Amino acid sequence: MPRLALFALDIAAVSVLVFGLYFPRHRRRDLVVAYLGVNVGVLAVAGSLSSSTVGAGLGLGLFGVLSIIRLRSTELDQHEVAYYFSALALGILGPLSGGPLWLAPSLMGLILVVMYLGDHPRLFRGYRRQVMVLDNAVIDQLALVAQLERILGARVHAATVERVDLVNETTVVEVRYSYAQNRKTLAGAAR
Repeated sequence: MPRLALFALDIAAVSVLVFGLYFPRHRRRDLVVAYLGVNVGVLAVAGSLSSSTVGAGLGLGLFGVLSIIRLRSTELDQHEVAYYFSALALGILGPLSGGPLWLAPSLMGLILVVMYLGDHPRLFRGYRRQVMVLDNAVIDQLALVAQLERILGARVHAATVERVDLVNETTVVEVRYSYAQNRKTLAGAAR
């Protein structure tokens, strides 16, 4: 496949990733720019290096260095990290693809399909994770889970205490929970 066609395929794939999947689902404008910039930057560098003798090894090194720099600059949620790596991978796949003509487009398509399915709003939609600050110091794990289930109106799967302040009577806890029913039914039952 001609290089320009692979570059165009990369631009199309990252556009689907960013404008078709990420932004409609998460609405973070600042990361749209980051994903596009990282993809096109990696595409340009990998494209210029693909004709040299260093090729794939340097491409993978570039992948690692950019990942470390970006991931240390701001805190990202795990789904945002997945989109970030997908944008990087798409940028590397186009210029550094060696092998059958169908390989790079197929791998780009695979990345898009996995991101579409893995981040689909209907997948595990009742499951949540959040950090909560309780206005009492709770040491007993069973009492903590019971209190969280009462507050959230949900089933608690894990509660990890991050900090207990006995002086100010607070507990900071990371809780993973799920709703057994939809929120409208829970809201109606609470009345």
